[in-house]
Amino acid sequence: MVRTQIQLEEEQVSVLKHLAALQHTSMAELIRRAVDMFTASPDTGNIQDLRQRALAASGKFRSGKHDVSAKHDEYLAEAYK
Repeated sequence: MVRTQIQLEEEQVSVLKHLAALQHTSMAELIRRAVDMFTASPDTGNIQDLRQRALAASGKFRSGKHDVSAKHDEYLAEAYK
């Protein structure tokens, strides 16, 4: 393992300390996990590709409902029940 030094905002440290206590682990372990998740993503650092994929998917799917723009909150609440 390589030792490194980073600077975090006070709020970030506060949240990390709280999460570490809840999970009975160290802040360093949480940071390592976060780095692992970030670097494991196939789209890391490629925001243009993500935008293109999102635009390409727009309008490709049909729900069969014709009032989604007016009732989207109700449909979302129903989906999360």
